[in-house]
Parts: sequence; structure tokens; C-alpha cells
Amino acid sequence: MRGARIGIVGDYDPGYMSHRETGAALEDSGRRLGIRVEYEWVATDAVSVGGTGALRDFDGLWAAPGSPYRSLEGALAAICFARERGVPFFGT
Repeated sequence: MRGARIGIVGDYDPGYMSHRETGAALEDSGRRLGIRVEYEWVATDAVSVGGTGALRDFDGLWAAPGSPYRSLEGALAAICFARERGVPFFGT
């Protein structure tokens, strides 16, 4: 079975329903497409401090809802990373 790794760039908060449902939405989409979807949350402040190297292993990036982010700089760096490298990107 084919697979895809998705990096969810955002600051996970279980109090946001959209954050709690993001993984389920990705898994459901994968089932419908016949692919295995793995995902990982990447905190915006981790990107701003550690750089975009952690984003290289993902097949696509999703900018999660829920601003203000802890680091707008980290969120924008992830967006630029995807745009400059042709990585599929979804923003909500």
C-alpha cells in the first residue's frame, strides 16, 4: 500500500475541535484514496528555533488552524519551505 507522511504545522491544542479532528480527517482521506497516511504535528516554535530541516521528511505540509501561532515566524518559514521546494501544501 502506498503511503504519505504529512507534517501538520501548528501548535496542537486539544481544546480546539479542529485540532482533535485533523488526524481523523487525514486517516479518512487516506482510506478513501487507498493509501496509508501518517501524520505528525510540528510546533511552530520548533521550526523557528530548529529551522526547516525537520520538514524534509514529509510528503506534504498542512498549516493547521488556530492562530495566533506561538511563532508566526515558524509558520511562515514552513510555508516558504513548501513553496520553494514544490512540496504540496494545505492551509486552513
